Amino acid sequence: MGKRLAEAESLGGQRGSNGQILRTTTELNCDEASASRVGRLVWLVAGLAILVLGCTMVGPDYVRPPVQVEQTWLDTGDKRVQTATAEYKDWWQAFKDPALNQLIDTAYRENLTLRIAGVRVLGARAQLGIVTGQLYPQSQQATGSLQKQRVSPGGVVGGSPQSSSSFGGMSLAQAQVGLTASWEIDFWGKFRRAIQSADASLQATIADYDNVLVSLTADVASSYILMRTLEKRLAIANENVRIQTESLQIAQARFSGGTTSERDVEQAKTILANTQATIPTLESQLRQTKNALSVLLGLPPHDLANLFKGKAVIPAPPPQVAVGIPADLIRRRPDIRAAEFRAAAQCDQIGVSKAQLFPAFSLTGTFGPQATDVGTAALSDMFNWRNRAGSMGPTLQWNILNYGQITNNVRFQDAKFQELLISYQNSVLKAQQEVEDNLVAFLKAQERAGFLSDSTTAAMRSLELAVIQYREGITDFTTVLTAQQALLSEQDSLAVTLGDISRNLVGVYRSLGGGWEIREGQDFVPAEIRETMAKRTNWGRLLAPAAVAVAPAPEGQGRLIRAPDW
Repeated sequence: MGKRLAEAESLGGQRGSNGQILRTTTELNCDEASASRVGRLVWLVAGLAILVLGCTMVGPDYVRPPVQVEQTWLDTGDKRVQTATAEYKDWWQAFKDPALNQLIDTAYRENLTLRIAGVRVLGARAQLGIVTGQLYPQSQQATGSLQKQRVSPGGVVGGSPQSSSSFGGMSLAQAQVGLTASWEIDFWGKFRRAIQSADASLQATIADYDNVLVSLTADVASSYILMRTLEKRLAIANENVRIQTESLQIAQARFSGGTTSERDVEQAKTILANTQATIPTLESQLRQTKNALSVLLGLPPHDLANLFKGKAVIPAPPPQVAVGIPADLIRRRPDIRAAEFRAAAQCDQIGVSKAQLFPAFSLTGTFGPQATDVGTAALSDMFNWRNRAGSMGPTLQWNILNYGQITNNVRFQDAKFQELLISYQNSVLKAQQEVEDNLVAFLKAQERAGFLSDSTTAAMRSLELAVIQYREGITDFTTVLTAQQALLSEQDSLAVTLGDISRNLVGVYRSLGGGWEIREGQDFVPAEIRETMAKRTNWGRLLAPAAVAVAPAPEGQGRLIRAPDW
């Protein structure tokens, strides 16, 4: 024991009245300076926090680029087009078709593509939490160690040979626990720019979800109208088969009576077989359309007859359509919002890259108790306040030799930003084109339907007269065949055009960006999927109902400092 006391005293210890080593010189100095160090540390951290809030952010701020938008639509003068802004939240209600309403409601709840888009929103929200965490101490680690060493006589400790009065032949133990943290101060706004970028990316992902919903509602309506159109065409074909069968029977009766030739019978069989040949094609198209509709509903292909009640009728469009003004597209269309948010996100990436040109200031510190079994000390004394130890200090890092590489990265990010700006401007132009294309197609299809309605009525009357004249022997069978072919063609064209009118109106609503509003106040991911994800992973607050709301235009980025999602 005397030997170990001497060794401890040689390290700078002080001997008490009873001969025991009380404290080392280092421990005494720590006690005297600890209060002032803690005080300075508190003021330093507070000052750094204030400094961060007041620091500048390098890089450009996003400014919405100018876009070319017309004042009115080309067909504004048409009485069927209204410039008043309408409610497009549930535009399909304008068709007044309960079956269509039910289909869209089912698709919104069950469509798998929409669910994928919803999960991507959760992923983007988690990514924002990752980036937000960089604003706080980036490295935080709890550490602990226990070391035991036996030194042989005449050995070395710490690289120095020891004499007989040193540690030779002793067993030494040392334990330490503590917390180590490193915090890079966001002096140039690198982390705040990254937060803004991730926030804009999140909003772009939400806009993508809305765009999927716009396409989904339009696709369901378009497929349903196509299905009804094919059903109508199939009914027309079957009706013409019935009419042509009657004509064949008349020709056979006249041939049997010797009043006509066999050629009339064969011609009647020819036109009947041609009409019958169209039926399998229509049935195939009808089945394929129903299969596509089933997938939109999140179902495997199966019979959808239980979803449709009543007579198969092509949904009739309203007599007028409200399209608002072109400027409304920028606010309403989610694909335009997504393009702008992505441009804003990339704009902030310029600042993130540019911050690498400047020095980075970090604050690193460690704190925790430690103990050894030298002298009268014991490992059990570790958690005595006098056995605390710590260090703290600033560091500076500056990539001064990578100036060219960093500068070119800034240029690269700027080029990507300019590309996205042009893409945003182009999306505005294309949106206007889509509205104009669908609107003129809707209006012109109505005009075509009017002409076809007149021609169909005339074809029906022509066939009636031809059959009467043939029975009376006034005309030959060729006149009847020509009238039958004309009637089938006109009726089929009219059915197709009536379907085109409704589908073109769906295209108008799609191009106007209508339909995504039905998800407002709703969850992006269904409850059963949230429950499954919560059982698998701790999602914290991110799976709460309606966790993310639609943000305004990206020029107002909102808060720069936010709590991370932990």
